[in-house]
Amino acid sequence: MSSNTLVGDRYAIECLLEEGKHRAWLINKFGERIGYFGEDFSRTLSLYKADGMSLVGILSFIAFTETPEPGEYWGQAAVIAYNPAYKDEFNTFINGVCGLIGKGIRPKLSFEGSAVDEVISSKGTWLPSDREPLPEKQRGMALLKTRRGFIDGLVEAGRSGNKGCYFLSWAFLLALVAAIIFGLKSCGVF
Repeated sequence: MSSNTLVGDRYAIECLLEEGKHRAWLINKFGERIGYFGEDFSRTLSLYKADGMSLVGILSFIAFTETPEPGEYWGQAAVIAYNPAYKDEFNTFINGVCGLIGKGIRPKLSFEGSAVDEVISSKGTWLPSDREPLPEKQRGMALLKTRRGFIDGLVEAGRSGNKGCYFLSWAFLLALVAAIIFGLKSCGVF
């Protein structure tokens, strides 16, 4: 749930065999494992990797479900597998998809027909126009992150060296804490 797990970020995928089960992990830009795919999909990703394909994950949302007890965090990620010979085209394409997902726009990435040819011939600037809806909310389920927020943008700008944004993000967080304390004091809690 931290700023190290941003919707629309690019994640490496590490395919492992753990305790006899395939497990494909999403790895953030800080080298942290943030989650893994189910066994069947992990096996498929392992086969793509063994075939020499490059794999990239893009976090598309984070949710919380109350069941099974005590509840669990889960999410969804878009996965793009491509031939490394087209690295430049797909890096441009992936950057475009990351931008859309970061804004809460979920492009449908089920490539059929000429979609791969479109990516290659456009040098990665083509993006799918079809959209993928968020899953239907069910009882006991909450969608926690579906796009990048204002604070996420400030933190990222600060990380990229923008001192003003870094300072502003800390000032905003401190002001928020002060407002909460003031609110609690005025209600007689403190």
